[in-house]
Amino acid sequence: MAGGLDLLFPPRCLMCHAETAPWQATPARHESWTSDHHPGPLDMAADPPEASDPFCPGCAAEIVAESCRCQRCGAPGDQDACRGCGGACRDWDGIAVLGSYGGRVREAVLRSKRPGGYDLLVGLADLLHRRHASTFRLWENDYIVAVPMHWWRRTLRGTNAADSLARRLGRLTSTPVLGALRRRRATVMQNRLPADQRRANVRDVFALNHRGVVGRRVLLVDDVVTTGGTLAACARVLREAGATAVHVAVIARADLAGDDRGVDG
Repeated sequence: MAGGLDLLFPPRCLMCHAETAPWQATPARHESWTSDHHPGPLDMAADPPEASDPFCPGCAAEIVAESCRCQRCGAPGDQDACRGCGGACRDWDGIAVLGSYGGRVREAVLRSKRPGGYDLLVGLADLLHRRHASTFRLWENDYIVAVPMHWWRRTLRGTNAADSLARRLGRLTSTPVLGALRRRRATVMQNRLPADQRRANVRDVFALNHRGVVGRRVLLVDDVVTTGGTLAACARVLREAGATAVHVAVIARADLAGDDRGVDG
């Protein structure tokens, strides 16, 4: 059925709108869905047969084209020689990042925050999962928790990227999504503050909303991380509530000072 729909309505890249290759049920694809194969970031045969690839090869390559990152703090470079944390980040137990917040990644993230950007966000979540599928399996998380957005800001925006991202990753990893956190009050957007004031801005902002994290391993999800203050505050609440491990997954990390326009976490 998917192949027939693609013939009638040729799929187009969510970024550049160019026609993408129609879905084909080949033995190689079926094997990649059912085996222990760990696909690379550009292995377009790694997703289940539910839709055509959301990005053309060129746009997908731009989104994931970068060197390795520290799996503890997310900074560019090898974990064993990370200049940011030295391989011992205290804010969380591990992080999975799709790309640096700039260029095509920044464009995709900002468009995905709009009410009509759900399909684009799903595509980014698929790329994130494809890149880090083996890491997610290794972490063995019991729940996925989204960084909560204040109800008033969500009403104004009409969508919550972190929540949609969490639900998509939950489906891809077969992990239940838990609304374990809530935001006590609205705060100034993080990108409007100097870096040294951001952690204080979100201090005591988040509270526990569900006690199901006791003795559990949690994957905390947001779309972008800058200084890490928001994620660190959420992780602290989860750990104090009894979570045994808190890992993080984000679409992008702002690696350069000031390169966080549009980030509100």
